[in-house]
Amino acid sequence: MQQQVGNRLKPFFENINFEREDNTMVVNFGPQHPSAHGQMRLILELQGEEVVKARPDVGYLHRGMEKMAENMIYNEFLPTTDRMDYIASTSNNYGFALAVEKLLDIQVPRRAEIIRTMLLELNRIISHLFWLATHALDVGAMSVFLYTFREREFAMDLMEDYCGARLTHSAVRIGGVPLDLPSSWCEDLQKYLKILEVEVDKYEGLLTENRIWRMRLENVGIITPELAKSWGVSGVALRGSGIKWDLRREMPYGIYPELDFDIPVATTGDSYGRYKCYMQEIRESIKILRQLVPMYKSSQSELMAHAPEYISAPKEQIMTQNYSLMQHFVLVTQGMRPPKGEIYVATESPKGELGFMIVSDGSPYAYKLKLRAPSFFHTGLLEDLLPGHQLADVVTLIGNLNVVFGEIDR
Repeated sequence: MQQQVGNRLKPFFENINFEREDNTMVVNFGPQHPSAHGQMRLILELQGEEVVKARPDVGYLHRGMEKMAENMIYNEFLPTTDRMDYIASTSNNYGFALAVEKLLDIQVPRRAEIIRTMLLELNRIISHLFWLATHALDVGAMSVFLYTFREREFAMDLMEDYCGARLTHSAVRIGGVPLDLPSSWCEDLQKYLKILEVEVDKYEGLLTENRIWRMRLENVGIITPELAKSWGVSGVALRGSGIKWDLRREMPYGIYPELDFDIPVATTGDSYGRYKCYMQEIRESIKILRQLVPMYKSSQSELMAHAPEYISAPKEQIMTQNYSLMQHFVLVTQGMRPPKGEIYVATESPKGELGFMIVSDGSPYAYKLKLRAPSFFHTGLLEDLLPGHQLADVVTLIGNLNVVFGEIDR
């Protein structure tokens, strides 16, 4: 019996060369690897420990979100945007809402814009803290992971106080915001910012001059300005290469033109330079949030744009006025009908340029919706970035580029 089994299997092994004269091998990094930050299959050709070729293979998490958007009325799709970059869901909500508002040509009330910007910058802090925690853990720094998640939980408490959710917020509406801030929310925010400012200094005290941290990040993953431009890199990955480009400044939207904040830039182009940009961006978000508190307190009380053709009336009117009730019923069951046209709106999400292109044919459904996700371009960059690095640096670079596959396999 053993001889029969051996004879049957023998042809399968005859063409396999177990003795190789070189050290070249092909390995699959993912899609189940915990440091792949999602369902990415990275095909690596190795010469010993050195990466010779790299090919990112995406599509294992494909959910057809763009096609879903074309089969949902506009308000129905907004909560689905939470599930793209689920670490910074408010930035997705805002980007989609802003694109639809540009298509409708409606103006959002100032108080709503202030609340939106507060949520956006708070969500930026949440996203950057999550990035630092997971990146440090990938490299081997366990303590930083615990400390940053602690401050992230406090920030998520503030989000929960506002909208009732911690991860997928749906805190923005087309035309404004659904709720005003709770009575003590601004005071709680200021207390949190005071704590966070001290803790960020502690994070840098643990990492910035840490010998192992610098050995793992310095001169690793150098993105030249030419390489960044050729791959459409944006966000911190672009600013870490010395290119001062932030859509909040270069293509301003909302109330960002009224705010005083700096754009952190590094000239080294390596992982260490990008790390320093992320840390400084947290401080700039703290600065922005502190400016927004007095702006909020001096603003009027309107939270939604007045556009009966597209936006439901306030709940008080819906419950007391027959016309508002009928109009609300039509908008909920049939959806709004935007004018025919095509629009592309880009915003500065925590990971880079997040853009929504909408083509409208005048129906309640988008004829075409296309999403420009920063993580998609940064994943493609790995093809040119990884060769020449050691296998251990692959984990460092994937974490340092801050990719989330929810917005890649969309």
